[in-house]
Amino acid sequence: MAKPSFPPYNVGDLGTGVRRQSPAAARNVGPIGDVLADWLPTRGTVLEIASGTGEHALAFARRFPSLTWQPSDPDPHALASIEAWCAEGPDNLLPPLQLDVCEADWSVGEADAILCINMVHISPWEASRGLIDGAATLLRKGAPLIFYGPWLEADVVTAPSNLAFDQSLKDRDPHWGLRSVEDFAAEAALRHITLAERRTMPANNIMLRFFAKGI
Repeated sequence: MAKPSFPPYNVGDLGTGVRRQSPAAARNVGPIGDVLADWLPTRGTVLEIASGTGEHALAFARRFPSLTWQPSDPDPHALASIEAWCAEGPDNLLPPLQLDVCEADWSVGEADAILCINMVHISPWEASRGLIDGAATLLRKGAPLIFYGPWLEADVVTAPSNLAFDQSLKDRDPHWGLRSVEDFAAEAALRHITLAERRTMPANNIMLRFFAKGI
């Protein structure tokens, strides 16, 4: 997943300094956090995949002080931004890891939960498979794998804004685009990871909770 984290946004929207800012992160951090309060374990380490600007990592480390928060990203500019935000963070917010989900070795010691926000549609399908492979290796039985973002669903009418967003992503890179929940769940099931819950979110997004069944 060698693509930078930022292309789907306007560069100006993310700021010109090292510490980037995403308007979407400011809008969705509250609603996402409310769902995470129900889905995350009370203690342990949360690995955040594709942490982007780092704003979510800082906010969630503050909101869940009993959890250790491990941000990560493959992109050097994103890592610099995450480090800048982490400088303001509490002790439970760790320095970011350079992590490419397509690599076989994630170099992560442990995780009691994995969170991925707005990555699946802004990456090739191979990145989704790599993420599931890594989660299957890392997560213990019953541990959650959580996603937030826009998706396609077989029995749900796709909002026109999401269809337009999907086309804009494909115009940027033909390997990008909204993914089918059913296709993703089928890939996860092959790796003993099961879709357990879905939550409707603002702005035509959803959150999905998978869990590792173990082998």
